[in-house]
Amino acid sequence: MPTATTRSMLLVPTLHLALDLGNTTWKLAFATSHVHAPRLRSIPARDLTQLAREIAAAKARFGLPADAPVVSCYEAGRDGFWVHRALLALGVVSHVVDSASIQQNRRKRRAKSDRLDAAALVRLLLRHRAGERGAWSVVHVPSVAEEDRRHLHRELFTLTRQRTRQVNRIKGLLALHGVVLPRLRGLPATPPTLRDWSGAPLPPALTARLAREWTRLRTTQRELRALGAERRQLLARAGAGADPTCGMVAQLLALKGVGEVSAWLYTTEFFGWRAFRNRRQVAGAAGLTPTTQASGDAEREQGISKAGNTIIRALAIELAWSWVRRQPTSALSRWYRARFGAGGPRQRRVGIVAVARKLLIALWRYLETGLVPEGAVLKPLKA
Repeated sequence: MPTATTRSMLLVPTLHLALDLGNTTWKLAFATSHVHAPRLRSIPARDLTQLAREIAAAKARFGLPADAPVVSCYEAGRDGFWVHRALLALGVVSHVVDSASIQQNRRKRRAKSDRLDAAALVRLLLRHRAGERGAWSVVHVPSVAEEDRRHLHRELFTLTRQRTRQVNRIKGLLALHGVVLPRLRGLPATPPTLRDWSGAPLPPALTARLAREWTRLRTTQRELRALGAERRQLLARAGAGADPTCGMVAQLLALKGVGEVSAWLYTTEFFGWRAFRNRRQVAGAAGLTPTTQASGDAEREQGISKAGNTIIRALAIELAWSWVRRQPTSALSRWYRARFGAGGPRQRRVGIVAVARKLLIALWRYLETGLVPEGAVLKPLKA
């Protein structure tokens, strides 16, 4: 439903603006109602001065006063949220839209262009401001500081995947010559002297490539250790109240079965900058809500919606397995064993998704109210 501010804006003439953001050109679509065709314009990408001129020209074209309110929207994408902040600085009310929530024409062949997309988006904006709840989903925009906190753990996540690829590449190159290198931890400065399946030295080109791959892997390892140490230093300052986000991480770490990576990701990617009103919003934001398809007497469950943050959804399921194993006396673990423990592998995998959804909601309540999940055990305090 429209908010009080939105309802007051509906009573005065308002200019609606939709932006289709490209790398070199932005397409703008202006409208005041569904009656007339949108006014379409193109400007160079990221040219805020020209954007302000086009807004002023559109107000004059539609006969609006110079101080008429402007409401805009654009799809969340590569440009992130700086466009949203720039629009706010221009005095424009901005909505960042989840592109996956926009309805699409289901015809097999349909015309598509930046101009058509901008025109369709401004029509959806009109429907949204009229109070239609199903027009789309609006993205919650984090602050600059909240967005900046993500870089540390996202870089760690990227480097971890990079390390895995490098290790697999080295093992794959050695496997071509019948060599097995099972352990790559505690890397020496240079790769060990290896011989192929027949005891002969490895070919010179392969040896040179392995040396380069080894150097890159050592560099990745050093960066991972440095970033891990930086994260531990941030957590060490959590007790002093320097950062409320770190305090939230420390609160999650107090639960047995929740590790440093899980606590940090849950906080900075999910709980630390969102304000959930109920458990349905928590499960929906993680894409863990069921999607039932019912028509007449037929009813079929299609699984979870898989919307929202992919990293959080994967982490929620991984943490659910850890919770069942490390918190066996909790009410949630007992429920899982009673309902799915006697089933096969597929049934247990289905059940663990339900555990992930329930655990995510329980952790949200724990952070909001301090209520420990029923039957859960806290880690012993360090001396």
